[in-house]
Amino acid sequence: MSELTSSPPQNSAAHLANVAMPRSRTALLLRRISLRIASALFVLWGTITVTFLVLSVLPGDRATILLNITSGQVIERTPAELAPINAQYGFDKPIVEQYLHYFWRLLHADFGFSFELQRPVVHIIAEQLLPTFTLAIAALLLAWIIAIPWTLLTAGRNRRLAAFGSAVETIMAGLPQYWIGILLLIVFAIGLRWFPVVGGTSLLGTVLPAITLAIPLAGFIGHAIRGEFERSMQQPFVLSARARGMSLAGVRLRHVLRHALIPAITLSGWAIGNLLSGAVLVEAVFARPGLGNVLVNAVSNKDFALVSGIVILISFLYIVINLAVDLIYLIVDPRLRGRA
Repeated sequence: MSELTSSPPQNSAAHLANVAMPRSRTALLLRRISLRIASALFVLWGTITVTFLVLSVLPGDRATILLNITSGQVIERTPAELAPINAQYGFDKPIVEQYLHYFWRLLHADFGFSFELQRPVVHIIAEQLLPTFTLAIAALLLAWIIAIPWTLLTAGRNRRLAAFGSAVETIMAGLPQYWIGILLLIVFAIGLRWFPVVGGTSLLGTVLPAITLAIPLAGFIGHAIRGEFERSMQQPFVLSARARGMSLAGVRLRHVLRHALIPAITLSGWAIGNLLSGAVLVEAVFARPGLGNVLVNAVSNKDFALVSGIVILISFLYIVINLAVDLIYLIVDPRLRGRA
């Protein structure tokens, strides 16, 4: 009788413990997600602050630049001419007050007005964002197309071939994008005339810029796949699959590659943000429509509102994409929750 009467409290305690464990895990997961979001917001705030400070200390009086752009005459301006402009745009206020006003406008999705183009910055960015985003996605897909066959061809084989494959990936990853772009432009556009010299949004106009962005990225993705690929080749499931009669090529393609792709998928979140910023330079090299040409012209004309709008937008997209990747892996892979 004593054993029968003592068993219910034990079962009750075990039940409570089982209920409490999922709740504690859920609370821990929510805490990790909150930390990730807070970290992303802090990075975004830092980007906005640094952008404002850098543009504020650049040489040249903003009121004079604005008057010269609107009038088309680069001349010295008198204090009487500059006073209304300074008062209208708040250039005469303390830097802290200007920053608070600037930050408040950004919270309301107001990026200001382009001095040069005489249009809202939001409208200009909206028109040019699609060509840049299309180029970034095309470059990412092309980088994967380059990296996967190269890894299958050289990884997990003899030592010399693996070393050669790794060396090629290292060289690709270290190539400057502007150098690749200029070389491709000279050889394939000017020399062979296979592609247009001035890029556009057409398929032919996108090929060379996409290759320019894809080559260094393929090196990074290839390195990520190669390391995990060679580790996976040493796992017991490879021997088990071979024992069942599967060919080595089938094991490499169907089993090993699937495990090796996980780090590269994580890297793709960083890659999209990096490609958006890299596309700015590549678009300028190929004279292609997009945020690149707009940003170059805005910097040369000291159009501060447009420059800050593009920089903040690219930073925002970069942070959001990486945050999304972090959260997905935090939810999917329980091993990351303890290290987050």
